[in-house]
Amino acid sequence: MSVATPFPDSHPAQPPRPGSQGDTLIVADVGGTYARLAVAETVAGHAPRIRNLRRYACAEFASLASILAAFRASQDSAPATAVVAIAGLLEGDHLVNTNLPWPVSVAATRRDAGLASLDLINDFEAVAYAIPHVAADTLVALNGESDAGRRWPALVLGPGTGLGAALRFEAGAGAVLASEAGHAALGAVTALELQVLQQMLQRWEHVDNERILSGSGLMNLYPSLCAIRGVAPQWTTTEALIGAALAGDDALAVETLEVFCGWLGSLAGDLAATFGARSVYLAGGISGHVARFIDDGHFRTRFLAKGVMRRVLEQVPVWRVEHGELGVVGAAVWHAENRRAAA
Repeated sequence: MSVATPFPDSHPAQPPRPGSQGDTLIVADVGGTYARLAVAETVAGHAPRIRNLRRYACAEFASLASILAAFRASQDSAPATAVVAIAGLLEGDHLVNTNLPWPVSVAATRRDAGLASLDLINDFEAVAYAIPHVAADTLVALNGESDAGRRWPALVLGPGTGLGAALRFEAGAGAVLASEAGHAALGAVTALELQVLQQMLQRWEHVDNERILSGSGLMNLYPSLCAIRGVAPQWTTTEALIGAALAGDDALAVETLEVFCGWLGSLAGDLAATFGARSVYLAGGISGHVARFIDDGHFRTRFLAKGVMRRVLEQVPVWRVEHGELGVVGAAVWHAENRRAAA
């Protein structure tokens, strides 16, 4: 089993005020590939302080509990309370998820990790909780006025191992509305997208958004485009495909990322129009890896291509978030806000 990768302490967090009442807990952001864990110091109404951030490869551990136990063992004094932001949907004690390498039971995880308290929340619910605490220098403007300030409700969307989406409201008991938009049916708009979708329907009865708009989805999109263009695929991993596109070595790899970013922009526009979002934050690990293609206009063109809604969407600021710790920050904010609501 490999040693966890340490990260520097989080930079945009505002430390708790001297003498204020707060909690210290373990926070985690668990995706299909990596789990990021840290210790958080929280005070309601203030950004949490995140320290001792470490990354673990999920496939190298037998369970979520073993990752939590490994992190606790690495700390001089480990808290017994944890909040885990994790991809999926809780049904009672069990997590419904298609991207994790193991099943998750809340009760068994709490027991096996030696915790007194454990909460599991949706990973993009956590990202949405973090949005009010995101520093301005981590935001890259893609649409609208770059100095528009915070506008609510905010749509938070991001492709990673899967595809996450949530709504963030300004305040209140229901400040975040989590969703499973990644599992909603994929909509095709262009003739090329229709050809891709037809190929996907030959493999799956239900083709959802993350079949294309995710890291694994890129490896569905690329061979489909190869078949349409009559070209043999060269790349077998997401990393190799993105690397070839960024280097400009393969025109079809470049086209794959252009189609991907345009399709992602189309979905973002659909969701923004559907929910009446007044701002959009694009997060997720894949967004950072393909930032050059998102920033070059393919995303924005399709975001705005909504007929009579174009004028409305032109006024909606869209930012790409360059912040790799939103999940752990959001888990801490969720804890602080729920603690305040329960007080």
